[in-house]
Amino acid sequence: MSTTKGGLVILKEMLPSLPPSEKKIALYILENPEESIHLTALTLGERSRTSSAAVIRLCKSLGLKGFQELKIRVAGDLREEPIEEYRDIEPNENVRDIISKVTANTVQTLNETADMVSVEQLERAVEVLSKAKSVTFFGFGASYIAAMDAKQKFMRIDRNVHSFSDVHMAATSIANKGPEDVVIGISFSGNTPEAVKLMELARCKEVVTIGITKYGKSQMAAYSDILLYTSAAKEATFRTGATSSRIAQLHMIDLLLMCLSSSDYQQTIDHLDVTREAIAFLHDKQ
Repeated sequence: MSTTKGGLVILKEMLPSLPPSEKKIALYILENPEESIHLTALTLGERSRTSSAAVIRLCKSLGLKGFQELKIRVAGDLREEPIEEYRDIEPNENVRDIISKVTANTVQTLNETADMVSVEQLERAVEVLSKAKSVTFFGFGASYIAAMDAKQKFMRIDRNVHSFSDVHMAATSIANKGPEDVVIGISFSGNTPEAVKLMELARCKEVVTIGITKYGKSQMAAYSDILLYTSAAKEATFRTGATSSRIAQLHMIDLLLMCLSSSDYQQTIDHLDVTREAIAFLHDKQ
């Protein structure tokens, strides 16, 4: 990504969980983004009736390196079209309008995920996956769809990969893993009890852990060596859980796959050719 963005989305998502002084600063930036990117931490503290120290604490709460990164991200957002709220369907709505709304929501989800993903974290994930003895994906509910998708895609490039939606089967598999293995937990909220316990188990076994979850602090994030954030924008009523979050998770799986494939391009092509030949063999006329 040539431009770092996602500042406004991150601020909106984190707003409810911020302490009072940091929330005042976040609200000021959201209401005055053009002005805020030209201010110093001291001036922003004065304008928001807080302090420069509170501005620095806000950046830390957002998981950013400092105020400069926040300003760069907000400035990147301002170069794009204004962010629209997710649009919900209406009773007996025209089919064409539904097509337009669902498509717009999906595109927004993909763009926001791309804006928030850390290139550094993604590169770290690709590095550990390229060396991994095995890779285990798990997710529960709608998140298991992404775990299954990951399994079939990584299997095609000859990776020793597994996916689980049963917590006991996942725990049994993780129990036999170690430092050369990777466990990837997928949870939109990051607080799914089963997902958190499995990540904790993996940490106890010294397995490298990667969390795919929404932006912000979460229980699963606390047990993740590497964090890959997905779009955390508030969803419309009919998009809860199984739609917007699923699209974002599938997008992150594709980013992992493509980055990994690019780093080992020729071998990936060879594996894909072999799998295509195997499928073609099944459909050859006897």
